[in-house]
Amino acid sequence: MRKQRSRPRAAFTLLEVLLVLIILVIIGGIVTVNFVGIQKGAQDDTARTQLNNIKSGIKLYQLQVGTLPSSLEGLREKPNDIADPTRWKGPYFDEEIPADPWGNNYKYAPSGTGFELRSAGADGQEGSEDDVVVTSGTV
Repeated sequence: MRKQRSRPRAAFTLLEVLLVLIILVIIGGIVTVNFVGIQKGAQDDTARTQLNNIKSGIKLYQLQVGTLPSSLEGLREKPNDIADPTRWKGPYFDEEIPADPWGNNYKYAPSGTGFELRSAGADGQEGSEDDVVVTSGTV
């Protein structure tokens, strides 16, 4: 009788393939969770930067005109409701007022000598935890 030689295996077993797939799924999940967190932080930073740019325009308007603009459009076009139109030296914001990173319009609320600029955040609901707010006194 002839003795059969055992050949070295040339393929992976089903268990080895499944183990590798499970490891890849776990790594993919970790990467996805980290990416979502980084993206949210970047969107918040973008909103805060845009709000601070708008705030700079409002402060310059207030310095030159003597009052706060009644709307953000007053930063781009001379409003009809200012006491001395010759004091308006704008535009105070060179481009269109941008939407926030989630596609919503920024809210502007002047009050006396101060104001609040707000993004409703990712959920689009004002007054929720994810709002990004800049006031006349904040940096």
